[in-house]
Amino acid sequence: MALTLRSSTSFLSPLEPSSKLHKAEDAPPSCVAVPAAPSRLRVLRAAAQAPLSPMEAPAPELLHGQAQQAHSGGQKRGGVPVYVMLPLDTVGPGGQLLRARALAASLMALRSAGVEGVMVDVWWGVVEREGPGRYDWEGYAELVRMVERAGLRLQMVMSFHQCGGNVGDSCNIPLPSWVLEEVSANPDIVYTDRSGRRNPEYISLGCDTLPVLKGRTPVQVYSDFMRSFRDRFSGYLGTVIAEIQVGLGPCGELRYPSYPEANGTWSFPGIGEFQCYDKYMRASLQAAAAAAGHENWGTNGPHDAGEYKQFPEETGFFRWDGTWSTEYGSFFLEWYSGMLLEHGDRVLAAAEAVFGGTGAMLSAKVAGIHWHYRTRSHAAELTAGYYNTRNHDGYAPIAGMLAKRGVVLNFTCMEMKDEQQPGHAGCSPEQLVRQVRAAARAANVELAGENALERYDESAFAQVAATAAAGDAGAGLSAFTYLRMNRNLFDGDNWRRFVAFVKTMADGGGARTGLPSCDTGHSDLYVGFLEAANERRAPEAEAAAAAL
Repeated sequence: MALTLRSSTSFLSPLEPSSKLHKAEDAPPSCVAVPAAPSRLRVLRAAAQAPLSPMEAPAPELLHGQAQQAHSGGQKRGGVPVYVMLPLDTVGPGGQLLRARALAASLMALRSAGVEGVMVDVWWGVVEREGPGRYDWEGYAELVRMVERAGLRLQMVMSFHQCGGNVGDSCNIPLPSWVLEEVSANPDIVYTDRSGRRNPEYISLGCDTLPVLKGRTPVQVYSDFMRSFRDRFSGYLGTVIAEIQVGLGPCGELRYPSYPEANGTWSFPGIGEFQCYDKYMRASLQAAAAAAGHENWGTNGPHDAGEYKQFPEETGFFRWDGTWSTEYGSFFLEWYSGMLLEHGDRVLAAAEAVFGGTGAMLSAKVAGIHWHYRTRSHAAELTAGYYNTRNHDGYAPIAGMLAKRGVVLNFTCMEMKDEQQPGHAGCSPEQLVRQVRAAARAANVELAGENALERYDESAFAQVAATAAAGDAGAGLSAFTYLRMNRNLFDGDNWRRFVAFVKTMADGGGARTGLPSCDTGHSDLYVGFLEAANERRAPEAEAAAAAL
């Protein structure tokens, strides 16, 4: 995905005397907050233009002190903090920070809009690409330093999955080559469907505790990765690095890869397929069936579950009165979802042991699978590993597991409305969000959110804001992460709506996201600056355009 500011625009040019920026005392209380004076903007620009060298080992002590000052001791600013996802290839496949100059300018823009910070994927395939236990953190070190300079905070995702082949994937970052060598030698260490298709997005949870990766178990590999990260960035955890999101499956989500888009395997709103056919998952199923006194149930997965692109009523398993509602169906779904829960708890226990006491919050992401939610079987959720049907709550156990580890539940599709979905797909994202929100409240676990699709309209922003506000349906959101920073975000109308949205969230959420009538200049900070910068064509603008 292309980064923002692709035009000749620059946020790095010095202020002109004719700038339309308002002073702080000119702004009524209801207007969007922006930097108070030109001198502050010059400071930010100077920081953005400073040399961007990787951190040296002794540096964190000094920078940690600066971070505490910048972030008020690590406390969030109030309301519902908004983060923005950085491009997937912010740190490229070779470990280098890409488009650094334009990124620094973009961070300055986000900071003035009032966002709390940014989110970045820390790719396993990038950091440990050279071999087992050989970690390269330098590109991420440069990013952490840049984010600190901008006065922002970081959510860093331990991304143990590949990038490529799913919704929104704009680049290809596979698992480390040495891991793929192991997959070639033993294809059963990745998820497999009923037809024998192997999925290299993520290591199968069936071998979590087996030494299938050069003598280490997958959980040991993830733990070693996180420990190396902690040691490298210890001076920033809890201050600049506010949150560690622990990847638990494809797209970083706690789920099976039941709806892969690669090569047209799946398309919306297909039900997907169960992913339990590698030899390790089969062995577990056989053992569970024997323990239940039904050995014949362990010979295979459901034979009547259909194919990726089918609808529930086209299958014997998912139809209105299908196999899902039988004793066998209950057994299989309990086992399938239980394996996913155990995997999540296993990896999060490792993360808790590594990051406990560092001050960084832990979170985990759960997918918002809203299609076929209005059916009795909730087929698409079942194949993904969420045992959520008309008669069974699939999110309460997940919330309980996260609560046990003190982990924030990060949920997607917060921007969606039922009325905007195609009627034939049986969607209900609003009911799904309400169910997850209730589960989080009952388990006493914090709930954070994301938008599932790239949206810039007021309807989407208003839906998020309404969900973020505390109410009778449960506690409000503890944070929201916006998908995603790119060129479109900084377009005039999109930017104005986004700035208004951030202000609404800072006020605690609610339905109001429109710009106040008094907003004649503040949300135009970067729009107006863009126009002036286009005329000046400063060298920094040329460099940013060339970099993008």
